[in-house]
Amino acid sequence: MRSSKQSPAATGADMAVAAPAEEPAGGVSRRSFLATGLAVGVGAGLGPLGQGAVALASGGSSNLTEGDAAILRFLAAAELLEADLWEQYNELGGIQDSELPGGKSIPAYVKALEVLDEDMPQYIHDNTDDEVSHHTFLNAYLESRGGEPVNLDRFRTLPSSEATGAQQIGRLTNLMQLTVDTTWWTRYRSSTMNPDLGGTFNPAVPGLLKGSFPAIPRNNADLGPEKHLQAIANTAGFHFATIEQGGTSLYPSLAQRVTDPEVLRVLLSIGPTETMHFQTWSDKAGNAPALTDPTNGLEFPDLNAPPFGGEEFKSNLIMPEPTIFLRKTLPPVSIIRPTKTHGAAMGAVKALTADGLFIGQQSAFFTALKEMAIEADAANRGS
Repeated sequence: MRSSKQSPAATGADMAVAAPAEEPAGGVSRRSFLATGLAVGVGAGLGPLGQGAVALASGGSSNLTEGDAAILRFLAAAELLEADLWEQYNELGGIQDSELPGGKSIPAYVKALEVLDEDMPQYIHDNTDDEVSHHTFLNAYLESRGGEPVNLDRFRTLPSSEATGAQQIGRLTNLMQLTVDTTWWTRYRSSTMNPDLGGTFNPAVPGLLKGSFPAIPRNNADLGPEKHLQAIANTAGFHFATIEQGGTSLYPSLAQRVTDPEVLRVLLSIGPTETMHFQTWSDKAGNAPALTDPTNGLEFPDLNAPPFGGEEFKSNLIMPEPTIFLRKTLPPVSIIRPTKTHGAAMGAVKALTADGLFIGQQSAFFTALKEMAIEADAANRGS
């Protein structure tokens, strides 16, 4: 997951995620609508997902607050989506074993990933295993507290890669048409700007924002020429960090809204693992070789040369530079950024959508994901 950016036109009208509307003065409140209208409207068509939304809207039998349950459900859904994309990476570029069976890695793709780091297959495997554990735990924890777990199985309709080794099963996410935001590269290296205080940042790889690119081989034809396959591996390397820096921000942002101390403990215990993932991947992305893909013109620049390079932008600088926080009058401090809580869940949905991860998904998927984000962002401590 990642912080918000504008969705490209290629995502289509169904993929636009609007901000929640204000409650009408003197009319039916949004909460009242969710408790009644949702049961016969949106929720009625979403199977287990809709039933859970209705249960939460009406209070259900959960001993969690409505807000805490909504936050946990949104995070469980986000982790399900994250696990789905990581499982695709692991099938073709990671290690398949008793923990993560299925698929068969492609030696040429693995070799291209290993240009970024020789341990990439192990790291991909372990990141995948972590994300599976996150959604499994969050759903089990919801049930243990009387809440409704999240089930996205009806949306597993996107096609798999046709490359030899990929399982031919329905997917939740699409890794073959990505538009990758790499502004985290400059954001975490800036000592003077913070997105929570209006800072804006240039992408490390501008070309990845200008089209739709595969991060896994789409078919066996993508295994050559060599620079094309390396560009696919480079795209994956940057996408790994893009996804994980989103989770790095999402957990502390939503933790500020929870009520129950145990729920807070859950968020504060899972969130830092996303940060560990992000730091690993930001280090590996810095090893992506400079090249131009001969098939589509995608350029990966030398990150140690102008306009980057220098003390603050050298590629092995992977620890957050101290920057401004809360108020510009305070001294710089090394922090996760952003962590502003307003609209954090909806920002994550917009960013994942803009990434191209959901190209091909049905409109009901976006409706369901938006509803869960609205509920999570509406949560307030004590409610």
